[in-house]
Amino acid sequence: MKTQSVTWAALASALVLAGCAATQTTQQGAAVEIVTQKPAGCRLLGEVVGSQGNVFSGDFTTDENLLIGARNDLRNKAAAMGGNVVHAQDALHSTHPNSRGAVKSTVVGSVFACARK
Repeated sequence: MKTQSVTWAALASALVLAGCAATQTTQQGAAVEIVTQKPAGCRLLGEVVGSQGNVFSGDFTTDENLLIGARNDLRNKAAAMGGNVVHAQDALHSTHPNSRGAVKSTVVGSVFACARK
């Protein structure tokens, strides 16, 4: 019984710690550029939403990691759509009344396929 309690405690600790880190980019996602102005001469592929955090993990994740994780999620999704540039259009940082800060960050953008330089 004691071993089972230790196992559950270790699992819970691992899940909490996993919530603290920013989402990592995939190899393809790392090649996606995020820009603040609409790129010229590129083909629009669609809209994308990247996010990180929730009401459970948000207090254990720094605001910086929430935003970086949301941007990395955006890059990964853009790469999966075949894009290499995202025009970031909006960012939202959600809070909760019982939270110490942001609990979730969301970034919205348009995905483009642009000619490689």
